[in-house]
Amino acid sequence: MSVSERYRNAWEGFWGATSAAPGEAIWDSDPVLTDDPCLELLAQHADATLPVVDVGCGNGTRTRWLAGRFPRAVGVDLSRAAVDLARRADPKGLAVYEQLDVVDAAAVSGLRARLGGDSNVHMRGVLHQCDPQDRALVAAAVARTAGARGRALVVELTRAAGAYLHHLTRPPAGPPPKLRRVLEHDLRPADAPDGEAARLLRATGLQILAEGETALVMTEHRADGTRIDLPGHWFLAGRA
Repeated sequence: MSVSERYRNAWEGFWGATSAAPGEAIWDSDPVLTDDPCLELLAQHADATLPVVDVGCGNGTRTRWLAGRFPRAVGVDLSRAAVDLARRADPKGLAVYEQLDVVDAAAVSGLRARLGGDSNVHMRGVLHQCDPQDRALVAAAVARTAGARGRALVVELTRAAGAYLHHLTRPPAGPPPKLRRVLEHDLRPADAPDGEAARLLRATGLQILAEGETALVMTEHRADGTRIDLPGHWFLAGRA
């Protein structure tokens, strides 16, 4: 299995048109500056002796944060352009970056073998914009990577975020520039129904060990200067 050509091309086009400037992507907020509580949850509750895999790493901003808390951090992304950006942004080699289609079960098993078994997983904002037919396969990849000992932190936008984003497209001037870029590349934020992430994770055999509400801090602002924060939900999953 692999993702659709539409989906692959959408992400390759987005990252291919993105520079190395921090924050150019609307979701590329610096976890140090925003004090991202979800990342701290993973660091506090996961086995710190295991590697961590950042699924959908993009330009690697969060992968590099995770590299300071785990012995090995690997960022994986569908887009070759994203992986190239991540490598250029990490001249010290804090983390490793690989192009990987997580819908491809064989490729995910190969990554697991290269990492020597179980790993912790970080996945922020991936399931909600995947094609519907791929979401169960992405959840299965999270479970396969975590194995028996790993913990997975999954953060997703809610449908309320989708309504808010739709509202932002309605002013006469149209959506803010960074949101316009997302829509122009045929990306579909907040497209998954509430509750789907938990259902898919449980279907893989993972347990939801903790969960809660959060806000995903964006790097874009409304016309009045208000920062755009999107409502989200986090899940800490693993096998007890």
